[in-house]
Amino acid sequence: MHSADPEHAQTSESECCWPGRAQSPGAYTREGRIALLRSILIKAMDIQPVVVGTAGHIDHGKSSLVRALTGIDPDRLREEKERGMTIDLGFARFELPDGRLVGIVDVPGHERFIRNMVAGATGIDLVVLVVAADDGVMPQTREHLQIMELCGVARGFVALTKIDVVERDLVDLAREELIEFLQGTFLEGAPIHPVSAITGEGMDEFRQTLEEMVSSTEPRSSEGVFRMPVQRVFSAKGFGTICTGIPVGGELAIGDVLEVLPQGRRVRVRGLQAYGREAKRARAGHSTAINLADIDHHSVQRGDVLAEVGVYSAVRMLGARFKALPNLRRPIQNRTRIRLHVGTADVPGEMVLLDRDEYPSGASGLIQLRLDEPVVCAPGDPFVLRLLSPAETLGGGVVVEESRHRLKRFKNFVLEELATQERSLGSARDLVEAVLHRRGLEPLAVDDLVVAVKSTRAEVAELLSQLQGQEQVRQLGSKWLHRDALEAGVQEVVGAVEAWFEEFPLRQLMNVRDLKQRIEREPSLVSALLEECERRSILKLESGGQLRLAGRKIELDAAAQALSEALHERLSADPFQPPLRTDLVKELKDHSEAAVIEVLALMLDQGRVIHLGGDLYLTAEAVQRGRTALVQNFERNGKLEIPQLRDALQTSRKFLIPLLEYFDRDGLTIRQGAHRVLRRP
Repeated sequence: MHSADPEHAQTSESECCWPGRAQSPGAYTREGRIALLRSILIKAMDIQPVVVGTAGHIDHGKSSLVRALTGIDPDRLREEKERGMTIDLGFARFELPDGRLVGIVDVPGHERFIRNMVAGATGIDLVVLVVAADDGVMPQTREHLQIMELCGVARGFVALTKIDVVERDLVDLAREELIEFLQGTFLEGAPIHPVSAITGEGMDEFRQTLEEMVSSTEPRSSEGVFRMPVQRVFSAKGFGTICTGIPVGGELAIGDVLEVLPQGRRVRVRGLQAYGREAKRARAGHSTAINLADIDHHSVQRGDVLAEVGVYSAVRMLGARFKALPNLRRPIQNRTRIRLHVGTADVPGEMVLLDRDEYPSGASGLIQLRLDEPVVCAPGDPFVLRLLSPAETLGGGVVVEESRHRLKRFKNFVLEELATQERSLGSARDLVEAVLHRRGLEPLAVDDLVVAVKSTRAEVAELLSQLQGQEQVRQLGSKWLHRDALEAGVQEVVGAVEAWFEEFPLRQLMNVRDLKQRIEREPSLVSALLEECERRSILKLESGGQLRLAGRKIELDAAAQALSEALHERLSADPFQPPLRTDLVKELKDHSEAAVIEVLALMLDQGRVIHLGGDLYLTAEAVQRGRTALVQNFERNGKLEIPQLRDALQTSRKFLIPLLEYFDRDGLTIRQGAHRVLRRP
C-alpha cells in the first residue's frame, strides 16, 4: 500500500508546533509566550472548514504563489529547497479578513509524483489551477485538472503566474489559450488572474477572488463518524507519534479512541492541532495534526486511516462507477491491471468491467475493483485509476459499495442493485434504505447500518425512524428489514407452510421446527416473519411450537374417518396401558403403516390424543384423568406417592414414568432433587 520512495519520508512538519518541540529563537521570549497563549485560545469556530488546493505543471510557480499569499514556504524537504521542486505535499494557512483560517494544500507537479498529488487532492474543496505565462498549458496541467475533477472538486479559478518574465502580449495569448483549454471543464468561465509572486503584481486581485470563493464555498459537513486519511507521519520529542491530514467526516476530541486502519490498532488522542494551533476538537474540513498515544510512528504510514472504532474496515473489493478520460491512447480492457488512488492510499489491483468488454475514451460504467492489498474507504468516496505500467491516468469515479463477494459480469440484477445504491449516495436516508433493500432477508441491527453507511448511531436511528414512518422499513425485534424484503419473507413462509400441508393433507398443525428446516433462514428471522404472518391473520401460532394455516379445513374420506375411530377405540380400551404405535400398525392390518401414522398425527393436531414420546400415545381423556389423579394424590399425601398413583390409574412403571415426564414438560409438576412437587401459579 505504501511506497518506500523518498517522497514518503516521515519528516518534521512545518505546520505543526507542538509545545516543547524545537521552535524559532523567539518562541520562549515574552512575545513568544503571548503568541503561544493566543494560539491555544483560538477556537475551532475561527477555522473555515474549507480546504484550498493548488494544481499545475512542475515549475509553474505553485509554491511561490502560496509563499507570496501566506508567508509560509510549503516546501519542507531539504531536497525540495535544493532543487526548487515540490516532490511531496506542502501545507500553509491563509487568513481571511475576518480572522478565520483556511488551509492550503500545495501538491507536486512532476509526473513522477502524481501519486502524491492524488493524495493531496483528498479533502480539497476549492482548486487554484496554476499555469505559467511563459509555458502555457502543459501535460501535467491537463492531468492535474482531470485528477481534481475525478476527485470530486467542482469549484476553483486560475492563476496565470510568472507574468514578470514575459511580455504583456504573451500574457494575453496565454490567457486566450487558457480560456480555450478550460472549455468543457468545471473551470469553464472561472476567473483567470495574471499574477507575479516576485513583484506582487495582481496579488491583491487574486487574494480578493480567493477570499470571495472561499466564503461562498459550502463548508464541509462534520456529520457522520470521524475518518482521516493519513497524509504525513512523524515523531515529536516528548510527544511521540503525530499524524496529519484532512478529516473527511465527523468530529474528534482529545481523549477519544481511534482505530489505525488497516492494522486495526486502537490508539488514544493525546493532543490536537488545527493549522498549527492547539485545539480541543478537530472536524471535517480542518487541516489537522493528531498526537497519538500507544503507537510508534513507524507503525503508521501515508495511506492508513484514523477512524472511529468499529465503523470502518479494510476491504479488497469495491463496486464503483467509473468514467474513462476522454483522451485515452487505447480502450481499457477487462481485468486491466491498475493502481487505485483513494484517500491517501494507492494500491495495485485489477478492474473488472461489469457491463461491457472494454471502455473506450470517455465511456462510463460499473466496475468492480479487486485489489492486491486492503484499503479503507466509504460509499461516495472519489477515486482515481492509473495504469499500473506504464503509469498513466485512466479515469476515475466514485465508490458505490464495499463488496462482500465477487460480482458477476453482465448480470442484470448485479447492475440494477449497484445502480440503485449509486443513486442513493447523495442522501444518507436513501443509502440506509438501499442497504436494507440489498441485504434482502438479512435483517440488520443499527450497529450494522452504522458500519454500512458510515453515519453515527444517532443519525442512523433517526433515519430509520423516518423510513419507518413512511412504511419503507419494519423493525423486527432489535433488527430492521426493508418492506420489500419483509413481503418476500412472508411469501416464502406462506409458500413453505402451504407446501408442507400439501405433502401432509391430513395435518392441521405444523411444527415450527419443520418450517425452519425448510426455509433455512436465521431462526430469529423466521420467528419475526411468523409473528408478521399472525399479525396479518395468515397463520395462527399455537402452544408447543405449532402453527395453523388460517382457514384450513380438512374433510376426511370414509376410510380415514373409520381409521380415526378405530385408533381412538383401541387407545381407550386400556387407557393407561395402551398399545404402542407399532402394535397398532400390526393390529390394524387393513391399513398401511403410513396411514396409521398420518391419522395419529391428525388426531394429535385435533387434540384427541397426546404423544408422550417414542411410540406411546394416550387419549386426551386419559391424560386429563391422570392429571386429576396426580393432583388429588399430592393434596391427600402432601407429596407424590407414586405407588398409590400407579394403582389408581391401573398402570405400570413403563407407562407411568412417561406420563409424569409429560406433566413436567407441561408445567404441572417440577423436579426438586429426587422428588416432584406441584408447580404453584
